[in-house]
Amino acid sequence: MFTDRRLTEAYNNAKEMFYDDYSRIVFMSDAHRGDGSVSDEFLRSRNLFVHALKEYYESEYTFVEVGDGEELLEYSEFEHIKNAHTDVYGLIKKFYDKDRYIRIYGNHDIFLKNQKYVEKNYYINYDEYSEEYFDFLKGIEPIESLVLKHRQTSQEIFVLHGHQGDAPNDQFWFFTMLSLKYFWRFLHRFGIRNPASPIKNVSKRHKIERNYSKWIKKNRRMLICGHTHRFKFPKNRDLPYFNTGCGIYPSSITAIELSEGMVRLVRWKEEVNDEGLLYIKRETMRGPEPVELFDIRKPKEVVEYLAKLKMQRTKKSREKRAAFREEEM
Repeated sequence: MFTDRRLTEAYNNAKEMFYDDYSRIVFMSDAHRGDGSVSDEFLRSRNLFVHALKEYYESEYTFVEVGDGEELLEYSEFEHIKNAHTDVYGLIKKFYDKDRYIRIYGNHDIFLKNQKYVEKNYYINYDEYSEEYFDFLKGIEPIESLVLKHRQTSQEIFVLHGHQGDAPNDQFWFFTMLSLKYFWRFLHRFGIRNPASPIKNVSKRHKIERNYSKWIKKNRRMLICGHTHRFKFPKNRDLPYFNTGCGIYPSSITAIELSEGMVRLVRWKEEVNDEGLLYIKRETMRGPEPVELFDIRKPKEVVEYLAKLKMQRTKKSREKRAAFREEEM
């Protein structure tokens, strides 16, 4: 009941943005960028993250970071995080300067809910080499949720981090912060995770996902979120619940892409070639599927017919437009 109320509140207060079949949007979450110390879990996937962002930038995607971009509960000094990952923030600034970066806050970066904190830490940066201050993400206003509305069909996609209604990470987040900052942070150095977290606790994760599904069924909206760190792409006519996964898997990161009216789940991972050289590869895990296929406002037969028409009419031109930069290199 509480989760339903919190999700509905977030939906009603969401920022609205239009998209169409020519839009390119990538959703990534749960990078948990830290201060570069041994307890910083982002270090193991930083190169993957940087490479993926470069490709999305050159391929003209809008980057929606769906919460927990920074691990602010463990590392409250954002200045240390910026200095540890200058290459990442240099890319984020490029997206932002082109008006292609949308920041949603989650439970681990909930400080972004406070605009004064954002202005102090995100508006201006300091270059230690030149000893000069310069504009960073000046004017950014992080949001709790986003509603994407299709210009022609009015189909909506509801996007938020997903901690809403998860009591320890929502209304009691302050106490969770204390346990992370003064206890679990040090155990992370040895690979020990909090068993109460939905990341490790399977029954808790399934409960959260069941609550998402109840809300989707009741409100007939497609939902994209993060939080659980378990990537999800519906199959066999399941309810349209999508999860971005996370950016701290040992040798891969995942994302949800929306491009040319198609949605897909992708993974960026490390591979080794026949010469023994490491390289980064992007692979499609599920999809692409027409976004219309997940519009549960309409009867199943209508949805499948519209999706089939789209696949037939636009296949050649869509695939040409959707060609990824890395596939042309």
